[in-house]
Amino acid sequence: MAFVDRASAAPRRSAAARRTRLALVALAGLMLAGVGAHAEDDAALTGTRSGLPVPRFVSLKSDLVNVRGGPTKDHEVGWVYTHAGLPVEVTAEYENWRRIRDWEGAEGWVYHSLLSGKRTAFVAKAKGDGALVPIHETADPKSAVTANLEPGVLGSVKRCTGKWCRLIGKGFDGWIPQERLWGVYPNEILD
Repeated sequence: MAFVDRASAAPRRSAAARRTRLALVALAGLMLAGVGAHAEDDAALTGTRSGLPVPRFVSLKSDLVNVRGGPTKDHEVGWVYTHAGLPVEVTAEYENWRRIRDWEGAEGWVYHSLLSGKRTAFVAKAKGDGALVPIHETADPKSAVTANLEPGVLGSVKRCTGKWCRLIGKGFDGWIPQERLWGVYPNEILD
């Protein structure tokens, strides 16, 4: 999609440097495990730095976003996203770094200023279905169809009722069943 794999361009590191890096990643993981240790007790976890809910959906702010193996600039860049506006899910926070997960399940760390609170979503492919997805004039399956979208189309999420979301993009504006989007949670309400 919109990323460049940078693993082959990564510089070689000595075995000692790799062990040190792995130890730091493990330490960061232990520290983060402490942040979420009471997940069962808390209805809504919040980030240690931002105070915002974790997990949460955000979007990429920049056309070039380095995704690193850990929460510092010393960690290797695993890949680079090359398209602003892509939805990602924040799954953890460490100081000014956010661990994100993308639509393919890949996870890594990005600096907080490269993320935006603007909500976007992809039209998701239904299991075993590559068919076009209709978007409607209103949040009603009986209302007029304003466009038919392919899975993978990206749009801005303007509102969600818990069952339907208003999605706007290049050449379309309408309501789509919420379960057909990746970038919003089931039953999530957005005003």
